[in-house]
Amino acid sequence: MPITNQQVAAHAFLRHMYEDSYFPDHLVDRGREILLRLCERIEAEQPADLAALYALTHASTEEFNLLDAELNAAGSEIETVAREWIGDEFWFVASAYGFADADGEELIATRDW
Repeated sequence: MPITNQQVAAHAFLRHMYEDSYFPDHLVDRGREILLRLCERIEAEQPADLAALYALTHASTEEFNLLDAELNAAGSEIETVAREWIGDEFWFVASAYGFADADGEELIATRDW
């Protein structure tokens, strides 16, 4: 399903991670795919409130938890700076879909990183 939100469609997800050789591009690609799937789910399910949005973002955060294990196996990890970058991306998504009042920490509350 193509993204219909033009702000999201034009966004360069995880740009900073791509620019840092510490993060393997093929795994950053997987993170980008997680975020795009989140956007697709938001567009398909149209969460009515923050609780419904958080349910979607928590599921995506769980996917990032699994990705962190793969990053570790590749000699990388979701460390402090990457945690901020990923958290910023979740907040960007929430804001782009009309949830500017979302709590950035709650969006990724299920994180292990």
